[in-house]
Amino acid sequence: MKVSIQFFGILAAIAAVTVTSAAIAGDAGNGKQLAERWCQSCHAISANQPMAVTEAPPFATIARKPGFDESKVAAFLLEPHPKMPPLGLSREAASDLAAFIAGQK
Repeated sequence: MKVSIQFFGILAAIAAVTVTSAAIAGDAGNGKQLAERWCQSCHAISANQPMAVTEAPPFATIARKPGFDESKVAAFLLEPHPKMPPLGLSREAASDLAAFIAGQK
């Protein structure tokens, strides 16, 4: 009986980690829509788009930076920055946008 309880405890822990990881992952498709609406006036959001503003790096450049971390990009997008307008993104939208940026490598 004790082994069964331990087994189910371990199984529950694995399931919790899996569900949490899935909840954190952004929806790149929605991120693309957000990028088209809010970002492409300054950033090149895809390979076939010309640079809009020279100070705004293309998404592919951001995605290729050493140490790129999707969750850090999402957190960055939630904070106001001097050269970026405040977007007022939700955590989910920031995760979606970060997932889209990650796909531009």
